[in-house]
Amino acid sequence: MAVGIFDSGLGGLTVLDAAQKRLPDVDFLYYADSAHAPYGVRTPEDIYQLTRKAVHDLWNRGCDLVILACNTASAAALRRMQEEGVPPGKRVLGVFVPLIEALTERQWGDNSPPREVSVQNVALFATPATVASRAFQRELAFRAIGVDIEAQACGGVVDAIEEGDLILAEALVRSHVDALKRKMPYPQAAILGCTHYPLMEKAFQDALGAEVKVFSQGNLVAESLADYLQRHPNMLGTGAGGYLTTGKPATVSDRATQFLRRKIEFRAA
Repeated sequence: MAVGIFDSGLGGLTVLDAAQKRLPDVDFLYYADSAHAPYGVRTPEDIYQLTRKAVHDLWNRGCDLVILACNTASAAALRRMQEEGVPPGKRVLGVFVPLIEALTERQWGDNSPPREVSVQNVALFATPATVASRAFQRELAFRAIGVDIEAQACGGVVDAIEEGDLILAEALVRSHVDALKRKMPYPQAAILGCTHYPLMEKAFQDALGAEVKVFSQGNLVAESLADYLQRHPNMLGTGAGGYLTTGKPATVSDRATQFLRRKIEFRAA
């Protein structure tokens, strides 16, 4: 029995790692579309088609529930996939909502009208495609009023992480934080709106300063997944767990092992 976790590359490992720790008895099948990463510079149609293909592959492998552990895919593909129809007994979920509910201090599943919240100035760091989609702003508007979000498209960060060049990634993070602060000098909170970015969370926190609360998605998504599976135990699926990639398995395995500090072995999707 396995739950599918999809990402354009290695970023979703931050969600997978948290989910495995929160749900040690659940198997996960992780799918990295490394051959087409990064998604953040692709067109919405391209992102949709790639995401749809991967999700259907995971469904066909016995994963009844698939988590889009990729903000770009969640922004560009999730709503369209749901509107076009999901096969009976299958589900696909994104990663935006748990993060926004934590930011707005709402309980999971709280569908009450939007209200004022304590955080007024929020920095959003995301891929160019996620920023262009305005998906975070749209979801936030359902839950809160009076929040000013300043978005910063972080070009190059995902590429550097995927290449294993963490020195370059740190330098890019500092540059993007400086650019954000020129537009919003005193953010109260920051959203790491890409699942790759928690791998650089310390760099973001150091550049932003200790007074800025940084929200990343791993533990929040893991907790909401645990809640979902408790309410829908039939969604555990029938497939086997493991790691799949459309890229070069040996290279992706080495990078994943470096990031999670434990042996990870990918096989060809």
